[in-house]
Parts: sequence; C-alpha cells; structure tokens
Amino acid sequence: MRQVLEFNTRWAFSKETETRPEVMPNKWVWVNLPHTWNNIDGIDGGNDYYRGTCWYANEVDKTEWLPKADQYYLELRGANSSADVYVNGKHLAHHDGGYSTWRVNVTEEFKNSEKPFVVVSVDNSPNEIVYPQMADFTFYGGLYRDVNIICVNESHFDLDYYGAPGVKVTPTVKDADADVEVEVFTTNAKAGQTLTYTIKYPCGRVVETKTVDASETKVTFEMKNVHKWHGRKDPYLYTCEVTLNEGEEVLDNVITRFGVRTFRIDPNEGFYLNDEYYPLRGVSRHQDRWGKGNALSKEDHKEDMELIAEVGATTIRLAHYQHDQYFYDLCDEYGMVIWAEIPYISKHMPTGRENTISQMKELVAQNYNHPSIVVWGLSNEISMQGSTPDLLENHQILNDLCHEMDPTRLTTIACVSPTPIDDPYIRIPDVISYNHYFGWYGGEASQNGPWMDHFHEVNPEIAIGMSEYGCEALNWHTSNPTQGDYTEEYQAYYHEELIKQLFTRKYIWSTHVWNMFDFGADARAEGGENGQNHKGLVTMDRKYKKDSFYAYKAWLSDDPFVHLCGKRYVDRVEDVTKVTVYSNLPEVELFANGVSLGKKTAEDHFFYFDVPNAGTTELKAVAGEIEDCGTIRKVEVFNEAYRLKEKGAILNWFDVEMPEGYLSINDKISEIMKTEGGRMLFGQLMAGMMGQMGGKEGAGSMAEMAKGEGAQQMMGGFTVLRLASLIGGMANVEITKEQLLGLNAQLNKIPRA
Repeated sequence: MRQVLEFNTRWAFSKETETRPEVMPNKWVWVNLPHTWNNIDGIDGGNDYYRGTCWYANEVDKTEWLPKADQYYLELRGANSSADVYVNGKHLAHHDGGYSTWRVNVTEEFKNSEKPFVVVSVDNSPNEIVYPQMADFTFYGGLYRDVNIICVNESHFDLDYYGAPGVKVTPTVKDADADVEVEVFTTNAKAGQTLTYTIKYPCGRVVETKTVDASETKVTFEMKNVHKWHGRKDPYLYTCEVTLNEGEEVLDNVITRFGVRTFRIDPNEGFYLNDEYYPLRGVSRHQDRWGKGNALSKEDHKEDMELIAEVGATTIRLAHYQHDQYFYDLCDEYGMVIWAEIPYISKHMPTGRENTISQMKELVAQNYNHPSIVVWGLSNEISMQGSTPDLLENHQILNDLCHEMDPTRLTTIACVSPTPIDDPYIRIPDVISYNHYFGWYGGEASQNGPWMDHFHEVNPEIAIGMSEYGCEALNWHTSNPTQGDYTEEYQAYYHEELIKQLFTRKYIWSTHVWNMFDFGADARAEGGENGQNHKGLVTMDRKYKKDSFYAYKAWLSDDPFVHLCGKRYVDRVEDVTKVTVYSNLPEVELFANGVSLGKKTAEDHFFYFDVPNAGTTELKAVAGEIEDCGTIRKVEVFNEAYRLKEKGAILNWFDVEMPEGYLSINDKISEIMKTEGGRMLFGQLMAGMMGQMGGKEGAGSMAEMAKGEGAQQMMGGFTVLRLASLIGGMANVEITKEQLLGLNAQLNKIPRA
C-alpha cells in the first residue's frame, strides 16, 4: 500500500554555486525543509533581497529507509517560483509556479541506483512568464514547504494530474438528504482488481461501503438526513476513503474529508450558507513570519488559524496565491469560508497566459474537495494598467476553465480601487470585490460605504464585496490621530468607521480586512520600519494584537471580553484624555485609580470615556465579570518616542512650517484646490512629476489610475507631502526635500479659503 515519506532533513544548500553538482557537496550549508533564502533580506527593506537560482541536494539511502515499491514519486509542495529536478544527473522535470504541489516520477532513477542523488534548482528571478512579478509582497525563494517521496504499487491512484489527490467528492443536497458522487482516477488498474468506496462519520463509524470492479471509477452514495457543514457554527466533516484492491491485498488508498453544504451569493441579500443568511466578515492572510519568511511549520499555521478564529472571522481570503494544504484543512475544520486565488496580480503579462492557466488548474484540482472554499479568485488588481483586450481574453479563459473544472463554485476578482464600474472586466466573473483604501491612500474613511452604495445602485445585478481595506499602524501614538500618521490610534479609528459602514450593509457579500498579520514587503519604506506592510491587525511575529484586532472581536466574537485600548500610549500631555474600550458585552464601566468614571452602553461595541489626566492613573475597564487594565501618565512635553520618524523619508510632516490661517504641504489637496493660488501651485507640481515620470515604469499605471471613478475623491484626501512620497515611490520620481520645502514656502503665503 502507498507510503508517504518526509524527505525534509539534511539538504545541502548553496546560493553561490552556478552549476549543478555531480556528487553530493560537502562544503555547502546544511538545511532542513521548509527553507527559504529570503527569511532575513526579504523583510529588511531596500527591495534588494536575493532573487536568483539556488541549489538543494540530497541523497536517498535506499538501504536505510526507502521501502521497496513498484514506483516512486518525488512530491514538492512548494518551490518558489520555478524549479528543476535532477536525479543522478538526469533532468526529469521543470515547474513554473511557486505555490502549488507538483510531483515527479523518479522510479527508473531510484531503482537503478543504491543511493539516488537528488538535486533541485529553485529560481525566483524576475521574468515575464511566471506570476507574480509585480506585487506588494516579498517573493521568497526556496523549498519552503515539505518534500515527500511517495512509494506506490504499479497499480495506483493517479499522481500525475496537476498535483491532485486522485479522488474527487461532489455532494448534491436534496432537502435533508444528499447524493455524494465519488470519482477516482487510477493508473495501470488491471482486470480483476476492485475499488472499495467507504464514507465515514467523524468518529470513524462507517456510513456506507461499496465494492465495485476497478473500472467503475465513479459511484454515488445516497445519504439520508445528512449532517451539513455550516461554517463556524458547525464545521461537520465526513471522510471518504477509497482502496484499490487485488483479492485481499490493498494496493493503494486515498483518503479525503468533505463537507455537505449549499451556498449562494445574492446581489441584494449577501451570502447564504445552507439557505441561512451567513455574513462573511473576515480577513486576508499572507503566509509569512518574522525571521522565517514563508517557511512555516504546522504549528505556525495552527497559531494563525487560532488568532483568526479568536477575532471572530467567518471568512478568509487566502491571498495572493495557493496556500499550504494543511491550512486549507484547518479552514475546513474551523469552518472558515474561503476565497482561494492564483497570483495573477498587478501586472498583466501577455507572455504569462499559460502560467495563469496551469496555476489555476493546480489550484482547482488540488483543492476541489475542501468544503470551506466557495469562490475561485481569477486575479487581483490586474487592471492597474488598464483592461486590454488580451487581459480580458485571459480572464474569460480562466473563468471558463474554473466552471468547466468545477461547476459547483463561483468565480471572483479583486478590482483595484479606480477600476471604472462599467469596465467589461468586472462582468466576467460571477461575483466581484473591490480593494478600497479611502481614509488611508487618500480620500476619507467615510467614503467607503457610500461608494459601495453607488456601485450597488448602478449595478444592482452584480454581487459586490470589499476584498481589501486597511491602514498601517506601528508602535506610534497620538491623541489626535490623522490619516497617514501610522499610529495605532488612527488604525483603530479607521477600522471603527469601516466596521460600522460595511457590516451594516447586508448586500455586501463579503469583507476582508487587509491584513490579518503584518507581512514582508521588502520594497516598502513606510512607518519607520522598512521591509514590511504594517496593515495587520497583529504584528508579523504574532506577539502583539493591535487595538484594531479587538474592534473586530467586539463585533464578530461571541466569547465575552473587554479590551482597554492604548496600553502602549502611556505618556499624555492633555489634561483630559480620551480612552476607548472595546467589548462585545452591552455595558462597560471605567475606573481611574479605583474611582468609577461611570457606566456606558454602546450598540456599536465602542465605548468612549473622557479621563482626567494628572500624575499616574491606573485604569480598569469592567464588563460583566471581565476586566482589563492599563496606565496613563501626565507629562508636560509630548514623548517623542511616540512620534513617527521615517527611515529615508524625504521630509517628515512635523518638519514643515504651518502658519495659522495659511496653507502648507501638510494640507489635503481638497483644501488646497479651494484657492486659486493653491490650484496653480498644485498643477505645477503635478506637471513636474508627470514630466519626470515620462516613460518610466509605473507612469502608465499612475496615469491610468487617476482616470478611474473614485480616483479624484481619493486624490483629494492626500496631503501634498504624502502624495509626493507615494508617487515618488511608485514611479521612481526624484523629489527632493528642498523642492518640497520651497513649495511649502509658497503655500505658506496663500490664505485658507
């Protein structure tokens, strides 16, 4: 019977070698898998992490641990992003796509050698063929998931079709019952062999068994009073096991879990699970960690799921690629409703079409049996440079492919914010979502809900969701949070606003916070800690839950709790300071040095108190039987340790002269455009920037984005300083501190409107 052996220990690794080794190297670095070579340089900023070819080598000692078998397969569960496999010097396979499982038949080479020598070259170099190539995250290179050796009989379940498990389970609900179709795919099945199909309850008790001739690769079970998989409320999973037999001998077996459920997405009513309204309110997730990159352990994945479950999420968008099979298993077990997608992102490459097709085939084939998955994501922000005919055709091909391979699920896309709401691109998939950052990348937080209302009014037949929204926060603090200050307080305010706007609109079929965790983005130089995107509700090392984490927990979790915000913001200058408390209980009482400041109720779960600030004050928030404590302290001068000082920033906002009653580059563009002099200066600034951009990479996308609906609203919400920094970063435009200070001096002469 099939045996799967982990092949993860004591690999020789080299980043310097330029040629394939002929024998086992003895001067390379020894590593265990999972492994990435970008765990440090991929998150330290500078966009200079190593992207190239690295080598892994290992020997298989057949006499020690490899059992005898008719056939052997090498299974690689993640090699980013292109890889080649050699055994005993012979090239056996090439694979493009860094996030899926793929297998190589190594039978002949393993049988003809006492100690087969395996070499894998892995390459994450930039190219125009393999996605992703442009995105706001680090493309970690390496064998960053498990490598296995699969030992099978000559007659076995298929191992050659896009990394699929060899068994496909399709339940069809019929009122209280269900027909469960089980289809298997065999290799070298012979006359006289049989297949035994077995359905089991979670406890292991058998529901039903059918034994048929091996030629009957599809059977249907009629299950009465079926127990449905119902998300977080009841993630009930059956098990299906199929064995390939010859007489009494089991030659091979495959096992998969499955859930029986129905779902639908209504443009007006939102998401329904088993005919029950089931709001999808959750998060997006990247698969990396501080110091580890994307080479995660099962314990890491489990901790991520526990945190997502704690916040009360009902859905996860697994961005922007296929995730580890173990994590999809956890999604099934925890009842998360999943958006699964391929890394067709940001930059459409006409030469990359075949790669989008192969990655989509792998995603669907490998994950078909997971009841947690309800939508296949075709792309993310791919129309950033406009919807070309080739891009539209690519999407139509992917959309048709998904429906052909899997008629049971829907397709979706995540649109970049300025995508016109009449673009033909948004009419290709079954449902859509938008990535909006009003309130962070320009615009105001208050614009998010009204924008969705406008789309819904214009396109009432299209189910609309919010696939990304968020803002960055580090350990910076203020009592006067403003857009772009990277404080924990502004992030908390922003998410309070977005929760109230999005969660109260039933027609929004799903919402996904960007992001559950801070993640590696080596090109970023923001917030004072380069190399990361800090929009997470939890830090990249998973050690600190930001205040905004608890804002969502207050709305989504049923586990009683109370959270006192601002624990890292101790020193405060004001005589009376605002203190926020989050709780999912109806009433909160706040104590200052043991004295009650009163009880408050809040239907939105956000409780605000004005607290006298003198000396040192011990705070205690009480809700029911639960309490949370913190400290504030009166200081005369603002603690500069709380103020953002960006590394490599052109100019920090607090270095700008801001005379009262006059404009400055710290003013929003909407305010500047109210004055004639301001409009003239801003026009000159933009003309200069666009002139510098010329034919540079990024110029087209910036110009295209500026045309879309909502772009002007967003632009008006930027300060001049922040817009200059953003354009400089995206389009590699050189803007000097002297230029900005000169512009500020001119604005300082213009009275406010």
